[in-house]
Amino acid sequence: MPTDAFPVRSHNGSAYASSGVLIRAKAPLRISFAGGGTDLPHYYKNHDGAVLSSTINRYARVTLYSRGDTEVVIRSLDLGRSVRYNLHDGPIYDGVLDLAKAAIQRIGAPHGIDLDIHLEAPKGSGLGGSSALTAAVLGAVASTSGGVFNLYELAELNYNIERLDLKIAGGKQDQYATTFGGFNLLEFRKDRVVVTPLRIDRSVLNDLEAHLLLCYTGTVRPDLGLVDQQVKYFQEGRQDTLRGMQRLCEMAFEMKEALLTGALDQFGKMLHEAYINKKMMNPHVADGTPAELLYECARKHGVIGGKLLGAGGGGYLLLYCETGRQLDVRHALEAMGGQFTDFSFEGLGLQVWRSQSR
Repeated sequence: MPTDAFPVRSHNGSAYASSGVLIRAKAPLRISFAGGGTDLPHYYKNHDGAVLSSTINRYARVTLYSRGDTEVVIRSLDLGRSVRYNLHDGPIYDGVLDLAKAAIQRIGAPHGIDLDIHLEAPKGSGLGGSSALTAAVLGAVASTSGGVFNLYELAELNYNIERLDLKIAGGKQDQYATTFGGFNLLEFRKDRVVVTPLRIDRSVLNDLEAHLLLCYTGTVRPDLGLVDQQVKYFQEGRQDTLRGMQRLCEMAFEMKEALLTGALDQFGKMLHEAYINKKMMNPHVADGTPAELLYECARKHGVIGGKLLGAGGGGYLLLYCETGRQLDVRHALEAMGGQFTDFSFEGLGLQVWRSQSR
């Protein structure tokens, strides 16, 4: 149900401070299989876009402690950074924990708060970490302020914070993926987003997990302006960009059908086609990067298909490989600096709860 992510709320702004109850939240990271790029407004406002994705068991985590004053203290446990400001003055957006600041500002805290945040992925990983962090902060602050939002509203708030408030270039898939959770076909239309959960047989999901490898390229992608470059190509009418985006959108539906019918080797081959079309859409996403060299090496050692997660330039590679050849792939890529991360699929999205344990 739309409000299942939230506990029963108190509308008394001082209740949490007096009771000692903490608010905790977590939102999952995601991997996408096809359609990335068609979730950008310049595309879906003219052509419908679609993304096939799933959340995984890596999270953005938030703990909210109520204060008796109007101070806000945000502490990042993974970055070792902290900021402090007064609610009456508002935050300064200076590149330090701005997503958390903007989420608090959007929802509106009824009193001072301490906020501990932790993201289980490096910056620029391509796993949707920024949106997951924003979702977790939104959920925690909304819970303590008594706000009630359905999942679509939370995802749109998340999008508005990143794209409008902070002017971060990007699409719309991450905000919906982390908020809803699970395996979803996300359809982006001019006037709305449609989230369709997929009822995939558990044995198929288990088998898919067994065939997938997640490899960090060892390079957090710099700000290469890849999203802006893609938009520029689209607006200029570059034919390869248009064809690549159209095919990626079509593949989101085709790969959904492959999963629902258990055609996993076909699914793996389509991952490679998605990689080719992503490069066609924007050739700069991988050219000359360690990620491209790692993928070429992986293909030589038996990987059937794979894709670069996120906008490109680095981050994680998702690889589909026969189980009997995975050891060779791991050894080859680790020798080049690749780092493998174990993961499993996560069926839940944003979760918010109260805790009596500090």
